[in-house]
Amino acid sequence: MEEQKPKRRGRGVKREGPVVADAFNLGRATGRVRAHQLNDGQIAEFRARALELLEDYGVVVIHPKAHAALIKAGATVGSAADRLKLPRGLVEEALRETPKEARLCGKAAGREIALPRSDGQFIMRTGTGAHGYVDPRDTKYRNTDMKAVREMGAVAEGLNQVGFVAHPFVHGVPEVCADLHAFGEMVNRTTKHNWIQPYGKEAVEYLMRMAAVAAGGEAELKANPVASCITCSFTPLEFKYMDTECIIQAGKFGIPLHACSLPSAGGSAPLTASGMVLMAAAEIVAMVVLAHVLAPGVPVIATPLMFTLDMATGSAMQSCPESIQMAAMAIQLMKEGFGLLAHTYGSGSDTPDGDRQSMAERAMLGQQVALAGADILGGVGQLETATVFSPVQAVLDDEIGSVIRKALTPPEVSADAMNFDEVMGVRVGGHFLESAQTLDLCREQHVPTVFLRQGRDDYEKSDRRTAFDVARERALALIDAAPEEGYLSEDQNREIADLVQAGEKVVLEAASGSMDVI
Repeated sequence: MEEQKPKRRGRGVKREGPVVADAFNLGRATGRVRAHQLNDGQIAEFRARALELLEDYGVVVIHPKAHAALIKAGATVGSAADRLKLPRGLVEEALRETPKEARLCGKAAGREIALPRSDGQFIMRTGTGAHGYVDPRDTKYRNTDMKAVREMGAVAEGLNQVGFVAHPFVHGVPEVCADLHAFGEMVNRTTKHNWIQPYGKEAVEYLMRMAAVAAGGEAELKANPVASCITCSFTPLEFKYMDTECIIQAGKFGIPLHACSLPSAGGSAPLTASGMVLMAAAEIVAMVVLAHVLAPGVPVIATPLMFTLDMATGSAMQSCPESIQMAAMAIQLMKEGFGLLAHTYGSGSDTPDGDRQSMAERAMLGQQVALAGADILGGVGQLETATVFSPVQAVLDDEIGSVIRKALTPPEVSADAMNFDEVMGVRVGGHFLESAQTLDLCREQHVPTVFLRQGRDDYEKSDRRTAFDVARERALALIDAAPEEGYLSEDQNREIADLVQAGEKVVLEAASGSMDVI
């Protein structure tokens, strides 16, 4: 009888495929590596100062209904008729009772996101509000049009790290109605969750009604919110009618809110990092109070978007060292000081092109805010301080996001992880290629989809094909593969088109009497 050779370790053992975490799939490990900008004492001081500012000075609330509701809830009139002081008890109540979890649902199976993630990780979203578009075919710049909206949706649909999709500012339609047209198109171009960004107060309800159509009805939208809405402060410490109306309508339709503060260091807020973070914290907490009073039970996601005013040019910057530091500080404060879900730019650059500067700035920004604990990293695809969208850059950002996710997954530290027993017995000139541990874990290594790992010979044979070239090919492939008719039914698209037309009529009539449609 022929003697059987022993099997090499690991051979013949059935192995599971690698668990690749992304926007919709959880990783096996739980938690995230963190790097803290603030210590416990500093967090406590920021919290105390923010509450003191709201209680002793207050905020301006223009919306009459909201103003009255806040007075009834315990707010008192401040130094001017529109300014309201928010007592500490009301603020603490709002922070305590505001939901600390949110569901961002999609329009297809497997597209739901629960925040905070049970694996401790983050999701990404595309850039919003872009006025310009860099065509992936020839890298030429043009104003964002409806074709660009469709292409942006197609690319975002295929990016695994992107959990939800914002709409841009679109040209070729009445300017004051750009939000209606862009959202009406984008909501049909992806099965993922959508972000609503209104541009005028008359449009808010129509945008929410479009989301309800996409969800299958108002009851379905409340049960499975396929959209969430941004509400912004008007820094310093003021709230426009439109943004307060967003809170009221979000409560009516039952969708999450992104409470967004956009201070500019040296402009609308103090130049220092501490002054900026205090301003953002006070404004976001004020929005938590507004939501608690006007839309009780609606999840609120703290969204500090930090800009630095370049004193030499007057430009606002999102990816300079000061803005990166302030964003990381604000995220840590929102998470640890106020217990809120947190969202900020985790991608983007101040340069107008997807160049080397862009890659460096967005990699640093993404890593810092992820280390600070952000639940959502925004800005995928955006250039020139969030005013331009590039599909090629979006593909590259998706890759950066996967690298950050892997790099921030906490490593196991144990005798088994160290492979201590084998290390203790390794022979002279030995190796670990056939180690059982190597065979078990080799498939868990990060495998890039865009970034290249090749030697010089192969690189030269490819005519020096770069990651940018690969990303461009992928962006074009996603655009080509997108269904021409979109993802909603014919009836849904017809109903949304009717809402766009009806909303446009209302907005244009309001604008003809006064251009004050904020």
